[in-house]
Amino acid sequence: MSFGRPVVVDTGVLVSAAIRPGSVPALALEKALLQFDICCSPETWQEVETVLMRDKFDRYLSLPQRLDFLRGLQPHLTPYEVNEAVTDCMDPQDNKFLALAWTAQAELIIASDPHLTALHPWRDIPILPPAAFLVGVR
Repeated sequence: MSFGRPVVVDTGVLVSAAIRPGSVPALALEKALLQFDICCSPETWQEVETVLMRDKFDRYLSLPQRLDFLRGLQPHLTPYEVNEAVTDCMDPQDNKFLALAWTAQAELIIASDPHLTALHPWRDIPILPPAAFLVGVR
């Protein structure tokens, strides 16, 4: 089902949602899944997979649980091929989220990364932390 409301969610929000059910990032992800089309690119999905598979998350969720989270999330994502290079972020690793948002014509970006939230708004695209998204977006 498409809502016609593309949104980009950064890796920090997705990882926090996975390891802390009931947290603000988890609630933001739930709201995004119910009201928006969550966009991903091969680059952003690769980062989520790589980060969530790190050993340091073993104490929060077992490997099978993390794989289940990824398998459960993936069918709800809208894939995009990003061909535009963006270099506006101080952290070059975060530019992939900006490029995805621009390509997808995202309504907003939900981010916990301070390098991204510092750019709010970016090219007229709001960049909101999970708590602000929960209370400020309908």
